[in-house]
Amino acid sequence: MHTKRAHVLLPEDLLREIDALVGPRGRSSFLVETARHEVRRQKLLHFLESKDPAWKGKDHPELAGGAAAWVRKLRTESESRGALRHKSKKRARSRSADTQTRSTH
Repeated sequence: MHTKRAHVLLPEDLLREIDALVGPRGRSSFLVETARHEVRRQKLLHFLESKDPAWKGKDHPELAGGAAAWVRKLRTESESRGALRHKSKKRARSRSADTQTRSTH
């Protein structure tokens, strides 16, 4: 990530408090993290005050048939994958048992 130097003026008492928390060598990272936190907070507040809906159907075409249908589809896919894994493990155990049987004879 690129950085850019910015000249920022801080009241002396605030600077002393920051230094007491993080030391003079930790100022930049402390101020960056604090600014990021505040930017996220301000964006969230702006979003919450917005009249735009948070959920837009066009952004989620997978739910066009309804959420229940989408969940059923996911469960079916998951069960299919689980059945395939179970068969694969069963084959591996069978092969392992065959190998052990051959090595003992």
